[in-house]
Amino acid sequence: MARIRIPSTIVILFVTVQTGFLLFMYARYSSFMPQSEEKPSQVHILILSSWRSGSSFVGQLFSQHPSVFYLMEPAWHVWVTMYQNSAKVLHMAVRDLVRSVFLCDMSVFDAYMPWKRNLSDLFQWAVSRALCSAPACDSFQRTDITSEMACKTLCGRYPFSKVEEACKTYSHVVIKEVRFFDLKVLYPLLTDPSLNLKIIHLVRDPRAVVKSREQSVKALARDNGIVLSTNGTKVEDSKYKVMQEICRSHVQIYETATLKPPNFLKDRYLMIRFEDLVRDPLSEISEMYKFADLSLTPMLKSWIYNITHGQGPGKKKEAFRITSRDAVSVSQAWRNVLSFQKIKKIQEVCRGAINMLGYQLVDSEKEQRDLSLDLVLPRRQNQFSWSSFNPKH
Repeated sequence: MARIRIPSTIVILFVTVQTGFLLFMYARYSSFMPQSEEKPSQVHILILSSWRSGSSFVGQLFSQHPSVFYLMEPAWHVWVTMYQNSAKVLHMAVRDLVRSVFLCDMSVFDAYMPWKRNLSDLFQWAVSRALCSAPACDSFQRTDITSEMACKTLCGRYPFSKVEEACKTYSHVVIKEVRFFDLKVLYPLLTDPSLNLKIIHLVRDPRAVVKSREQSVKALARDNGIVLSTNGTKVEDSKYKVMQEICRSHVQIYETATLKPPNFLKDRYLMIRFEDLVRDPLSEISEMYKFADLSLTPMLKSWIYNITHGQGPGKKKEAFRITSRDAVSVSQAWRNVLSFQKIKKIQEVCRGAINMLGYQLVDSEKEQRDLSLDLVLPRRQNQFSWSSFNPKH
């Protein structure tokens, strides 16, 4: 049988062409594949909480960090504009706004704010150190600890475009929000390859939350109406219906994150109790920073000590401001201020959350007033569902 001899140069040429063709096809195929393995350069942190739970304080722990771009409750603009809707209906609009802010796309505010606007048109802008320092405002350095009043005086007239410009220069974008009532609403953000999202879930003893809410009844009335779907009617929540919804949401969020959670939640959810935070600030803050891939600086350590070791629980007019207070005293103030009749009602509507989050119920006014009785139990993984009841031990 005759053999056909093919010159080696032709073989080499054929192999080269074939290899080139395969590489070309691979490159084209790869361009259509999702790049989910590559994490975004920024870290995104959502502080998930409810009104009067200490979330403004936790927000400041991140806001004052020189690596953090922080916004406090940007979804306030959604609720103010669309106040006749329910919280559930507004979930998607809130989620879309939060996603855009995480990506430093501030054009999302076009639907909720004046066309010509300054920094001062953004809700609670002055509590953000990032908006009080370069490049947003030239009055402070990134390493400075800024105050709300000083920032309002010096930085309010800067153009709104500075928000987006500043956001893009930070390694961490942190948002504090109180307008999510269901963790599953956030699943599209957690699975979004353009985000590197982690969630810090801040909770507080519901009895302490009610005490704090009573200092801010009028300020919360519109939000209460949205929670209770009253078509724009303001509600003062004397029957604790809003508190019941808040407690339900904490149970839902915690259960979803800890009882058979989806794989994409692994290492991306951290629950923090306000009471643990004020008792051992540096330990709890170090845990939060580690979770968020941040480091605690000496200046921040000093500021944290001062802010948690003030005199007394703070004044009523300071309800929405971060001032130096005796933080442990603040966390226990409800025990001397609220009547036992109110405590019984709160425990009735929030019994499930109180048990699940690790707080002790009280059976009498004597137990309530006895400050030697610790009502904050050691943290544990509670196997609890909303319909069950764990009796007090």
